[in-house]
Amino acid sequence: MYHLGQDLPGNDVDDIEDLISADDVKPRERYENKKNVTVRAKKRTQIRLESQEEEEYKPKSTIHESVIPGTQKVFVKTWGCAHNNSDSEYMAGQLAAYGYRLSGKEEADLWLLNSCTVKNPSEDTFRNEIKLGMRNGKHVVVAGCVPQGAPKSDYLNGLSVIGVQQIDRVVEVVEETLKGNSVQLLQNKKKVHGRRVAGAPLSLPKVRKNQLIEIISINSGCLNQCTYCKTKHARGDLASYPPEEVVERARQSFAEGCCEIWLTSEDTGAYGRDIGSSLPELLWQLVEVIPEHCMLRVGMTNPPYILEHLEEVAKVLQHPRVYAFLHVPVQSGSDSVLGEMKREYCRQDFEHVVDFLRERVPGVTIATDIICGFPTETEADFEETMTLCAKYRFPSLFINQFFPRPGTPAAKMERIPANLVKKRTKRLTDLFYSYEPYAKRVGEIYTVLVTEVSHDKLHYVGHNKSYEQVLLPMRDNLLGTRVHVRITSASKFSMVGEILDDERDWTRCANKKEVTNIQVQTRSRERLIQRYLGIALVVGSLAFLIQLVARLLLQLQ
Repeated sequence: MYHLGQDLPGNDVDDIEDLISADDVKPRERYENKKNVTVRAKKRTQIRLESQEEEEYKPKSTIHESVIPGTQKVFVKTWGCAHNNSDSEYMAGQLAAYGYRLSGKEEADLWLLNSCTVKNPSEDTFRNEIKLGMRNGKHVVVAGCVPQGAPKSDYLNGLSVIGVQQIDRVVEVVEETLKGNSVQLLQNKKKVHGRRVAGAPLSLPKVRKNQLIEIISINSGCLNQCTYCKTKHARGDLASYPPEEVVERARQSFAEGCCEIWLTSEDTGAYGRDIGSSLPELLWQLVEVIPEHCMLRVGMTNPPYILEHLEEVAKVLQHPRVYAFLHVPVQSGSDSVLGEMKREYCRQDFEHVVDFLRERVPGVTIATDIICGFPTETEADFEETMTLCAKYRFPSLFINQFFPRPGTPAAKMERIPANLVKKRTKRLTDLFYSYEPYAKRVGEIYTVLVTEVSHDKLHYVGHNKSYEQVLLPMRDNLLGTRVHVRITSASKFSMVGEILDDERDWTRCANKKEVTNIQVQTRSRERLIQRYLGIALVVGSLAFLIQLVARLLLQLQ
């Protein structure tokens, strides 16, 4: 989570929800593209270098007068949350279905870059990647929350843009861009029956980063307007997909071989409020279609919208095919700071959510987020955050420094000195590393679903009912199975297990090949039965006619 699983296939998501990404900006990456850094002896020297840099980044890409699908290659890169990753999988799926080949960045003709607007470093890396692509003669198409939320940014001038609700038109944008044209599709989908549409259809084809995991966006946008967050500028107000569309997508995903489904959105707890439904209603419909041995994971939910559903959510999290895991970002332990953030809940509300779920759901894992250094945060405010985290000792704690995002109310507030923010971040980080959540687990036996490969590529990763990571040896045929394991050692972020079952006892999730074979066999049997019935009908009819003719002949005699 905060840790080892950061480079798992299909698992490279960050901040807004779920897990930290391997694509998160590292200090070296922030500066590696800045090749013209020099001592600023004179201002005009810097101006000269900027002019050279602009010239350097002018596109040198090949213009294709005729674009034949399959003759060009596309590289897709994603920053951000699970919702963004799902969007990228949809865009990759449509491109592949149309004939484009997905490839690495070096051999690609076009780079499709899907951005995240949550943090400044993410946008910085996105900007640098655009420049790198253009410098290397690549066509560039940008997508995601950055261009949607700030389409007039200077570095986006002249680029083709796909809005967050226009991902179903990625093929035409790529096609036109390869021809040298610039296309910008940022408008929202038309309303249906007076309601905002959540986005592109969930039934679109996908190319998944992890073939065993399906990410389903159940709604887009949110109800609140936090003062530090720019995602609302891009995703807008809440718009939920109808429950039947989500359920059908789940059926389709399991039929295609997935073992695990992640529900995602900017706030899953707010699901359905715009269409007369609710998250528990959707979850109860979904558990009906989850095959045995497969699992469902509920995505991030903010405290205000889960409070009224706590009883039902607790029941769902106890279901054997639903992970006992919930990501509930608190952001601060101080009511004063929460008020300035416009989070619409207080510390007591958050504590009620955690206490209730821990009491009702055995072994539940609660993950949360903290922002250090919000502009109005005093030393006393930060101490309240420290006491909250010390009280609950969250096994997954995402610690972020405050970033002033342009256009947000918090960006206009007076900032806390950077050195003070760093001190607070270090204090909270030290607290987080002071406890070992899995230290007493050695010898415990769990059933885990194995769906991923570890960051070091030396282990498979399985998750138990509490969605805790268990590292396993890379045995053949282990991916996509449920096995019993005994914990042999533990670290801060995961456990190591030994497999107790023989391979013949591993329980395998239904996969595409098996489902297809069953369907083929079923269809073959149906056709065979129809053929025999047809033959029997013909033979019976002939026998009847022969008998009838024989009777007539006897009467004539």
